[in-house]
Amino acid sequence: MLKKLIISILMATLVCTLGISTVQASQFRFAVNPITPDNQVDTTKSYFDLKMDPGQSQTIEVELRNDSDEEVEVGIEIAPASTNLNGVVEYGLNDIIPDESLRYNLTDLVEVEDSIILPKESTTVLRLAIQMPDTAFDGLIAGGITFKEIDDSDVETEEEQGMTIKNEYSYVVALLLRQNLNEVSPTLDLTNVEAGQVNARNVINATFRNEASAYLNQLRLINQVTKENETDVLYASDQESMQVAPNSQFTYPISLNGERLEPGTYHFTSTAYGIKSDEGEYEVENEAGEIDTYMYKWEFDQTFEITAEVARTLNAADVTIEDDITWMYIVGGIVFLLIGLLLLLIYRKKKNKE
Repeated sequence: MLKKLIISILMATLVCTLGISTVQASQFRFAVNPITPDNQVDTTKSYFDLKMDPGQSQTIEVELRNDSDEEVEVGIEIAPASTNLNGVVEYGLNDIIPDESLRYNLTDLVEVEDSIILPKESTTVLRLAIQMPDTAFDGLIAGGITFKEIDDSDVETEEEQGMTIKNEYSYVVALLLRQNLNEVSPTLDLTNVEAGQVNARNVINATFRNEASAYLNQLRLINQVTKENETDVLYASDQESMQVAPNSQFTYPISLNGERLEPGTYHFTSTAYGIKSDEGEYEVENEAGEIDTYMYKWEFDQTFEITAEVARTLNAADVTIEDDITWMYIVGGIVFLLIGLLLLLIYRKKKNKE
């Protein structure tokens, strides 16, 4: 049910003006192998999905292998699961603010050392201490364990380009905690709509939240933006196959396709479908013209305003919008016309004197 929960993310984040790029596994100098315990819910999974009693303490183990001929220092970080603007669940540390509905943050429930040294050509077992909350609850506490190499060689400088490229190689292993197997239904609410930017491009941001301690899988969002009390659709989006983490919020951007923001009052509508199932009662046609059946459906609408100041600020920062200099041509034409008239009057006055 949970897509890509073990995320052995073999990636390098290029912290520069060129954006982000991924790298191949051969650039790692260590490997990670979670050792699933007896209380693993599904033993076919290689991530942790543990069923524990309220108040129970447990130590889990992860095998770290260094096959290189040098010692490797690995940093360890714990983070709650979050949902990014693309509708993808992340299990590593990021800048996404946890939702207010998150009662138990995995960071507060797991104790582990900040880093560990792996001797050359060795295998080391890392132990993590988990403390399940005393209060009984249904659903999931979701998050992840990040293993990131700490190495000065991860930083490379390109003098010709005048920039620094930092490559950070990391593995992320999902960690799920639950006290029972009771089914919990996901929820979806619209909390805010406003103008904003993504990658220096104007968008309409719609913020959704899932307050339930359950994943919202296979989410499809169909969105439209119109002027208030008008029917012409100005901006629209239709995206499917998204996933929302338990007790998380995400801000979904609707592109303006390079258009300028105009001040005014607007109306946002959205229809959301969640969890495909043959037993679902909500049918909708997909891009291929086939009918998908979903378990859940939500409908939202919200009026929002774009002020002149906000529109002016965002338009000035949008890299796809070219400055409109038509007014300069108009003013220039008027100036030349006035100069021409003035010269004509001077010429006629001089001729009359003669």
